[in-house]
Order: sequence, then structure tokens, then C-alpha cells
Amino acid sequence: MFHVANPIARLGENQATLYLQKKGYKILERNFKARYGEIDIIATHKDTLVFVEVKTRTSNEFGTPFEAITPWKLKAVVRTAQFYELTHKKLPEALRIDAVAVLLNSDGKVDSIEHMENISGF
Repeated sequence: MFHVANPIARLGENQATLYLQKKGYKILERNFKARYGEIDIIATHKDTLVFVEVKTRTSNEFGTPFEAITPWKLKAVVRTAQFYELTHKKLPEALRIDAVAVLLNSDGKVDSIEHMENISGF
């Protein structure tokens, strides 16, 4: 089982997982932690290994969910993805890092989900 301390983040990750599954992604792992950081969702899509950063917000008052992915955070995701790739064999050679932005309304229901592929050029 996976553990996300923030209930809003957990809800967003659950919604992002369902969204990706509907798009044909096969979820391999969630909340993978390594020394360098954490990856919210690890999946395969077609012949590509995909590392997904999920950002969930209840408003855009302090910026969009995508704007919350800082260069420092992206660097941590890249390092963690590299570690995952080294320690898990028989995975697709092609890989990329995606982001999913989940915006929730005041009732905790999804207002919108946006998926941005290949955010790092990795």
C-alpha cells in the first residue's frame, strides 16, 4: 500500500491514476521513494516507461498546479527516475517524465485534470 500524508494530494493522485489508466497507461508503482526523492506514479504507456509527477490544488490562487513543479523538484524526479531505471530490469528503454495537474472544487470533486507529457526532455 502507498502512503500520502496530505488527503488532498492523495485524492489527486488517485484521480490521476484513474485518468492515466483510462488513457491506456499500465500503473507499475505509486509513491516510489529513494534517497533523492519520490515519484508519484510509475507507469508504462505503449513502449515507454513514464514517471509522473502529480500536483493537486483546490484553487489557482497561488499559481497553477504545473507552476508548483520547481526546477529543484524536477531535478529530484529525474534523479529518482534514473535510480528506478537502474534498479528495475526488463522495462522499456524509452522513458519520459510527465506531469498531471488536478484541480479540485470545494467539495473535493475534480474540476479539471491536465496531462503534460515529457516535461523534462529526459
